[in-house]
Amino acid sequence: MTLHDAIVKVLQTKGRSMTTQEIADELNRNGFYSKRDGSTISTFQIHGRTRNYSHLFHREGSTVSLKSKTGNDLPDKRTIAIQPQRNLTKSDHLPEDLAVKVLMNEKNCKPAGVIDKLVPDKPGLYCIRIDRPESLPEPFRAYLKERSHTIIYIGIATQSLYTRFLNQELRANGHGTFFRGIGAVLGFRPPKGSLINKKNKNNYKFSAADEKKIIDWINAHLLVNWVEFSGDFETTETMLVEKFLPLLNTSKNPAKLDELAELRRECREIAMKL
Repeated sequence: MTLHDAIVKVLQTKGRSMTTQEIADELNRNGFYSKRDGSTISTFQIHGRTRNYSHLFHREGSTVSLKSKTGNDLPDKRTIAIQPQRNLTKSDHLPEDLAVKVLMNEKNCKPAGVIDKLVPDKPGLYCIRIDRPESLPEPFRAYLKERSHTIIYIGIATQSLYTRFLNQELRANGHGTFFRGIGAVLGFRPPKGSLINKKNKNNYKFSAADEKKIIDWINAHLLVNWVEFSGDFETTETMLVEKFLPLLNTSKNPAKLDELAELRRECREIAMKL
């Protein structure tokens, strides 16, 4: 039985809509479908398969239902376009669930200081970790220890990892949300009045001298990973942020920090003062 057949069977058996998490849990319990490597079925795999087989499933956020009017019979397998298996090459985009596993595997991380010639000019996902919580000032050090991991930011680059992740977020070439956040956390502030004549009043920047200090700190303390990706960026980012609660993510983060928001506000106010 294929995965999409198994999802159909679960939805028919339950007779109701289910979330991707509920479907994954049910399949891992009932054994309708087993992965070749024996690992558990993830919500990302359910999300990807139901999105790819949109003629079978209706999606509303993370909730999945059958498009069949009766819901009594499995679809004729002859109507389902089976994708042939193939080996991945370096230029291929990884399937969504595999991409996430590769991204979040800490063993795949590299020191931020050695990646400038490695990051591709391709769309993708990226994850930023810190070497140890003690490298952060309080209260952020304590908050990270509470979360029992070292992940401080997860992001998406819908156009280019090289531009968004490397240049903007780690090297201050442009307007990187992460760079502004980590700079504020480390105690740096933008030059007074530097936003007054700018159209966007949120994208404060630090002085060139301070940017260099921040970059030096990034290179000394951060570990990073990325994967090329061409799937559903928004949904995947939301699921990752909600699961891992990265310290410096504010958007989509149910555990976003008021202290970080206050530091950002302070930076904007300084940059707007005459």
